[in-house]
This record gives sequence, C-alpha cells and structure tokens, in this order.
Amino acid sequence: MPPEPQPATRRPRRETVTGVPRSRRRPPGHAPARSEISEQTTLGHTYVRSLMRSQLRAALWALGALALLVGSLPLLLTLPAALAPGGPAPSAEPFLWAALGVAVHPVLWLVARWYVRRAERNERDFTGLVEGR
Repeated sequence: MPPEPQPATRRPRRETVTGVPRSRRRPPGHAPARSEISEQTTLGHTYVRSLMRSQLRAALWALGALALLVGSLPLLLTLPAALAPGGPAPSAEPFLWAALGVAVHPVLWLVARWYVRRAERNERDFTGLVEGR
C-alpha cells in the first residue's frame, strides 16, 4: 500500500507585538512634584515652604534696603545743617522737605522694581521645578 498523504501542516501565524512609537508618546498627565503638592505630602509641603522662604527673603531684603536708604535720608539731610554754627538755617528747611519728598520716590521705585522681578523669578523657578523643566 502506498503511504497515505499527510495533510499539509499549517504553521501557526506569528504575531508581532509593538508598543506605542516613541515619537507619539504622550507626556505624563502631571509631573511628580505637582502631584506631591496637590496631595499635600511632606515633600509637597517642603516645595511650597521653599517658595515661601525665598519670597520672604526677597521681601526682607527690600524692607531692609528701604529702611536703610529712606530711613537714613532725614538724618543725612539734617546733619550738615545741625553741624553748622548757630544751628540750622531757616532757609535750608524748604530744601530738606523738597529733598525728602522728591528723592525718596526714585529709591522706592527701584526697590519695588527689584522686588517684583525677584518675586517673579522665584515663582518662575518654582514652576520650572514643579513642571519638571
């Protein structure tokens, strides 16, 4: 007897498993630091406290500069008049008031401008830290 023909064996179909292409991956929904802050963990509390400390440090520097520059201005303006023989001259008083009224404003403006820039930079750095940039 002739040998029986064997049925053709089919090979199992091969399947290829692939992941999402790297170029199409979405960034995570939120950065880990942001979730730490929103969940109010100890690490998130530390992040927020560091921002508050840096903002407080900038505010204290601005306050110190104002106290030193503006607070000493009356003393500096009355010192030459007090050292003059015979006491302060009555003609110097309008000059002192004008200097106090006019000279203070540029100093206030410069300190305020420095403080606002510093505070914005602190917030920008904090945002970069939280968002992972």
